[in-house]
Formats: sequence, structure tokens, C-alpha cells
Amino acid sequence: MAKKAKDNIEEPLEKKLWKAADKLRKNMDAAEYKHVVLGLIFLKYISDAFEELYNKLKEGKGDYEGADPEDKNEYVAEKVFYVPPSARWTWLQGRAKLPTIGKDIDEAMDAIEKDNPSLKGVLPKVFAQEKLDKGSLGGLVDLVSTATLGTKEAQSKDLLGVVFEYFLGEFALAEGKKGGQFYTPESVVKLLVEMLEPYEGRVFDPCCGSGGMFVQSEKFIKHHQDYYKKNNGKKLSLNPADHISIYGQESNQTTWRLAKMNLAIRGIDSSNVKWNNEGSFLNDAHKDLKADFIIANPPFNDSEWSGELLKQDGRWSYGVPPTGNANFAWIQHFLYHLAPSGKAAFVMHCGAASNKGQAESKIRKRLIEEGLVDCIVGLPTQLFSNTTLPVHLWFLKREVSDKKHDVLMIDAYNLGVMSESTLRVLRIEDIQFISDTYKNWKQKSSKYQDIAGFCKSVSFADIEAKSFIIAPNRYIERVKKHREQPFKLDINKFITNGINYSNKINKQIENINISENTYKVGFLNVFDKSFDKSKWEEIEVSEVIADTVSGSWGNDEPKKDNISVKVIRGTDLPNIPLFNLKKTPTRFLNKSKVEEIQLQENDIVIELSGGSKDQPTGRSAIITKELMDYFGMPLICSNFCKVIRVNEEKVNPYWFHFFWNQCYEEGLTTRYENQPSGIKNFQLDEFITSELILLPPRPIQDEYAEKLKAVFDLKNMLTYTAYNLSKTIDKAFENLYYEFDV
Repeated sequence: MAKKAKDNIEEPLEKKLWKAADKLRKNMDAAEYKHVVLGLIFLKYISDAFEELYNKLKEGKGDYEGADPEDKNEYVAEKVFYVPPSARWTWLQGRAKLPTIGKDIDEAMDAIEKDNPSLKGVLPKVFAQEKLDKGSLGGLVDLVSTATLGTKEAQSKDLLGVVFEYFLGEFALAEGKKGGQFYTPESVVKLLVEMLEPYEGRVFDPCCGSGGMFVQSEKFIKHHQDYYKKNNGKKLSLNPADHISIYGQESNQTTWRLAKMNLAIRGIDSSNVKWNNEGSFLNDAHKDLKADFIIANPPFNDSEWSGELLKQDGRWSYGVPPTGNANFAWIQHFLYHLAPSGKAAFVMHCGAASNKGQAESKIRKRLIEEGLVDCIVGLPTQLFSNTTLPVHLWFLKREVSDKKHDVLMIDAYNLGVMSESTLRVLRIEDIQFISDTYKNWKQKSSKYQDIAGFCKSVSFADIEAKSFIIAPNRYIERVKKHREQPFKLDINKFITNGINYSNKINKQIENINISENTYKVGFLNVFDKSFDKSKWEEIEVSEVIADTVSGSWGNDEPKKDNISVKVIRGTDLPNIPLFNLKKTPTRFLNKSKVEEIQLQENDIVIELSGGSKDQPTGRSAIITKELMDYFGMPLICSNFCKVIRVNEEKVNPYWFHFFWNQCYEEGLTTRYENQPSGIKNFQLDEFITSELILLPPRPIQDEYAEKLKAVFDLKNMLTYTAYNLSKTIDKAFENLYYEFDV
């Protein structure tokens, strides 16, 4: 019953809309398509809000008695955008199937801008372009029509805000590195804001992207209403958004438009969010601004920031930044705009904390000597779509009583969880843990303490001793490593295996005389010649297969009549000769089912599903008695693999195994792959009924297979021995280098 209830959970609106919209994208580039989709969503929002107020005005009850629903001033008074008749959603939706729908939407955007000066130059007019399929555009209009976004009820739930933010994140992922130019991951922004605490004042972001820092600052205020009640006394109660005034600058006009729309849907005044294509260094749009809070994610390591033109600039109070890297130009730009009691929080490439370049080192030293650096947080990798490198969060403050104060170092490298195969997010509890640590440290609370592997309050003297490098990992004490058993027991199995297999290798070398020159002569006599294939038979692969056996994933926990089994997966197949299968899972399966599908000696396991861009499916392994003895319990293959059991009267199992490996190496198996859902699937049945195998008479097969099997076995022994010797070296050095808790 619980499972059924889970199945009935409705998918969130933002995910449903994204999936449907992404299907309609077809071949259009994500960077262009985002303006189409987000523009339409914004249009639907302002139209919903307009229609709701329009109907109240038309009804004329209560406060709206005698009102004119077409009077623009009525909408200005209610902070609702006025939408002229030809731009209203109901009118556009009625024209969604017409070939002129793109032109109609562009004209609607123009009309809205004319009637709402605050939106002038903001709305996208990209809908009439030829490469945008009008059938798909009409479908997108119908899709967006299913969502109610701008009514008072929807606004109270911030439905559009959630949808807009989710779409920005998904488009950033779709664009990869370029996505980082307009979007900072939500969990990183939340952490910055939670630590900065912008309760009241001027908030500035001179590289504001799509405005995420401002949005999160307003959310912070909404979530901390208790603070205002406690500190407000008898003052008038303010709208949360009125506690802060925002200032921003963006050099990319299309990104600036996203920011203006992103802020407009939340009722945030964006009149001081400016655009010019020269950017903050060459054309500072807020020259006289002294902000209480600066929060930003500037471009990393920008080499084309016009540094040559700005060497004498008045902002470089702590040293002239290098012309080839703008990191310390951004840091000093932030400091220039900070009020006397102002604070700054920003994302910065990790190299800025430890770079030994002459200019960077001098500036960093001055910042620390002046007591401006308060805290550095090292973040985990894979949080950003535009870089896999670790980054730092810097926290600076202008107001200091003692310039040689401690600096808090936090290493959050091990926090967060993977939300996608290549993307990590910080959880609510991670954000809380980091921000609470910082706040407790600032308040000199007894709750703060240095934690090995996570945080340390570092003295000025310690930083000076390390040449003013401020990378957290240089100061934080390493956590003692944990091991389940004493070193002697841990390493013993690897030494023993190395010795045992070295002896086996010696015996195998003696058996095949590989150390003698006669082996080389004998091997070449067998294989370096022209082969008489007149009696070899070319037959369909399926004719040499006695049976194919499907796999199973089994159960997590034992059920009635279940027994333990080891499940061989596709990822295990390359490791089978090594017996390096620690991660091969133990599962539980009905005893009779195990007897039906249990692996046998000489079975050949084929991977059917998985693979990657550079790793085709169709990998294989042959099951040996030694492998079955190694596990000491029944073996089965997973449901993503299949077992080939050959007819040993027709084909030597090793002949077939070597044949299969040759097909895989030559790429023949890739012809039988398909990708119906983004995951590669190998069509085994089609392969075995379409491909041919060349078979010598059985005695000749056995002769050649036996010669190659001897080398194959030796290779496996050598590989496994090398693995054990490598582990012996690693374990010994680990024991020497690290501290352990036991």
C-alpha cells in the first residue's frame, strides 16, 4: 500500500513544465531557447495578475466600486503591470495555432513595454525568428496556459518564483560552462546570504547575472521576521522587500533582462540594476555607492578585463592587480564600494587564496594586514555547472577593532550530496552547519570549537608564517583516519596473496616455458603461419549456443526460502580476472530461482545495458572455477547482463570467449546498440542471429585455445599479483603518512 501512495504523489509543477518545454525545444540551442521559455512564463505571470485585478475592477464591488478596468492608474496603484488587449494571454492563446503566433508575441512584448516604463528594453522579442518552429511555439503557449502563476494565491506560494528559478538552473545545466555566466547554484547563494545576514541596508552585486543574489536576500528577510519583531520596537511594520534596497550591474544585456524579469515577478524594485556593455571595471554604473552588503559571483580568472587601461585606477588601494587575471581587481572593486561598516561575501576561484604571483601575494598580504578578511570557506567540487574545480567563499568586513584578528577557516569539501551524476548540492543541514559555525565563531560563543577536518580559528601569526596564504586546507587539522582492523591484519591478506600468486606464476611460467627462448619459437611456430581454413566452418553464432540465461537483481533483505548470492554486474566484468570485487553486492533470492540461473564454470557473462560515451556495452567475462571458489556462495549475473552457455560439443568455451573479445575490441558489438531512453542497450539476440563465427574442427580449436588460455591465465595471475602488490605499497605508505584512530 505504501508503494501505491508513493506512486500517487504529484510531480511538482516546475518539473512537469520543464520536461514538457524541453521536449518542444527540438534542435534549438539552450542559450537561445531559455529566452523564449522564460519570456513566455513571465508574460503569463503578468497577464494572470492583470486578469485577476481586471475582473475585480470590472465587477466594481467594495473598494473597486466605480473603477474603470481599462484605467492604467488602477494597476499602478496595486503594483500590477498593465497588459493591453492585444497582449493578454487569452487573446494570444486563441492564436497559438496560427503561423503568425511568433509575430503576435513579439508585438505583445512591445505593447507591454510601452505601457509599463519599468519594463522598457527588458522583454525578449525573439519569437518571430525563422528558426523557432511555430508549431512548437504554439505548443509551448498551450503548455504554459496550464499553469496559473500570477494570481494572489499563486503569488503567496511564490509559484512563479519557484518555476523561474528551477528553469534558470536547468538551462544553466543545459548550457554547461556558459550557464555559469548567468546563474549561481541556489544552494551556494543560500549559504552566502545565510552567512552574510543582509537584514537591512543597501545590497550590491556588480556582476549580478540573473539576479539570484537579490532574490535570496529577500527570501532571507522573509524567513527572519522574528529578528525584525525583536529589533523594531514601535516602528512601522515594513514589507520585507522594503528593508533592503538593491543595486546591481550586468554587462550582458540578455542576462540583465533575465535579472529584471526575475526581480519583477517578486515585486523587487530593480530600478538600480543597470546594464552597460563595458562592464563594472570600465564603466562603473554606481560610482558613488557605498553598500552595506556586497554579494557576488564574479567571473573566475578573467584575463580580458582591460587591466592595461586601468593601472592607475583609484580603486586599487591595496595594490595594482595583474593585467592577466581580474580576481583581485574584483576583490578591490568590492572593497571600494563597501560602506565603513559594510560586509562582503563572494565566490572566488580557489587559486586566489594561495596564488604565489607577485602582485596577488602583495594584495592578499595587505588585505590580511588591514584585518579585512574575516572567513574563508572551501566548498566541495561539482557545485557549479561551469567549473568542476573547488572554489572558495570569501567574507570581508570593513569595521575592525583589531587588525591582527583571527580568521575563520572552514573546509566544507566533504559536505553536500550528488543530485545528478555530475552535479552536487549543499543540503539545508549543510548550509545550517556552516553558517552556525561562522555565527558562533563571530559571537565568540562557547558553542564554537575547532573541529578536525572542518574548521579552525587561525591566528594572524600562523597566517603570516605561511606567507599569507589563506586556503583552509593549509591550516585545518586532518581527521584521523579510521580502519576496521589493525594494520597488520589489514595488509596481511595482500602480502599473502602476492606471495601465493607469485608462486603460482612461477609454476605457470615453468609449465609453458615462457622464460625460455624456446617458448617464443614454439609460440610463433603455432601462430605465425598461413592457416589452412578449408575445413573451417562459418556458422551463425546462435548455432553454437546451447542456452542463454537471464539475470536477476534479487532482494535487499532475505525473504522466505531466500539464500545469499553474489550478483555480478556489468561494471564487475573487467575486474573478474583480478578477483577485485569487493563492491560486488550480496543479495537474496529464492533458492529454486538460484538453481535455475546460477553461474557455472565456462559461462560467459555479457553486459547488456549501461556503458558510456566512450565505453560501449557488450563487455564480457568467462566464469572460472577459481572465481566461484573465491566467493564461496552461488553467483548470478544482474538483470542488466545475460549469460551465454555454449554448446561445448561444437565450440571450445575459450575459443568463443576470445572470439567475443575480438568482436568487442573491433567495435562490432556497437552495431547492435540502441539508446531509446539515453541508456545504451546491447541487442544480444540480434547479434547472435546476425553474426557468424568461424570454427576449425574441434581438436584444432582445443589446441589453439589451450595455447592462448595458458597465456590468458598467466596474464590474470600477473594482474592479480600486481594488484595485491600495489595495495601492499598503498597500505604501508598510508600507515606511515596518516594518523589513525585505532
